[in-house]
Amino acid sequence: MRDIQGKTAIVTGAASGIGLGIAKALASAGANIVLADLRPDPLQAARRQIEALGVRAAVAVTDVSDAASVEAAGKVAIDTFGALHIAVNNAGVAMHGTRLEQVTLQEWNWVIGVNVMGVIHGIRAFVPLIRATGQGGHVVNTGSISSLFVREGREQGAYAMTKYAALALSEALEQEVKDAGIGVSILCPGGVNTSIFQSAATRPERFGGAYSRPQQEALQTTSLAGVALPPETVGRRVLQAIQDNEFLILTHTQERDAVTTRLRRIEAAFDRADAVMPGIVER
Repeated sequence: MRDIQGKTAIVTGAASGIGLGIAKALASAGANIVLADLRPDPLQAARRQIEALGVRAAVAVTDVSDAASVEAAGKVAIDTFGALHIAVNNAGVAMHGTRLEQVTLQEWNWVIGVNVMGVIHGIRAFVPLIRATGQGGHVVNTGSISSLFVREGREQGAYAMTKYAALALSEALEQEVKDAGIGVSILCPGGVNTSIFQSAATRPERFGGAYSRPQQEALQTTSLAGVALPPETVGRRVLQAIQDNEFLILTHTQERDAVTTRLRRIEAAFDRADAVMPGIVER
């Protein structure tokens, strides 16, 4: 999908951070944008920034953990622009600094609701709209470098689990939509200068409401120092991936050794299976 001039894109989590960075990159390439986010006031500010780039923009106050809310955002795209060509399921929240056994059920429901169900709701709501154009299109799901390995020492297993899920959903979706000329990408960034570690401040009431996670908020400075990219840089990388139909979008190389160590562990497990189960025929 090299030319996105005049196309319509919807981006969730678009009021700030990576979502806004992607929206700006798409707008700079000529796409009209539907900005979807939970926060009304930042959404309007983001809309002004997008319109200043010379394209049309619409906003949809959206809770991605709610299927009806995501479907309504898709309707905004159709009602405003007549079609949808690009969907970026980007909205996400952090869950760092808590051991798996200590994550509350309320927190599990929230992080899964946003990071996993948010992608699922986006697939269900947006992919049929892209198919309906008959013109192909593209879907980007935001994972994380934590889609590829679990970083030791940060107690981020709950978060990494959701990002592994985003990768699996993306791999499956890629297989299922190629017949319609729809490309799929999974964005797996390292550190980006966003407010994700403060995401507990926007937790909806049905998940317990806003609260503080100081063990997580401290990571804003300690984990991002020297490696955090501007969201606009990530946005330009995503635009390139859409234009070149890349599946796996990486932004950092610092984690190469950690990821390859995990791959070697998998290879060793296959070698062990060959050694202890010789002659077993795959069925």
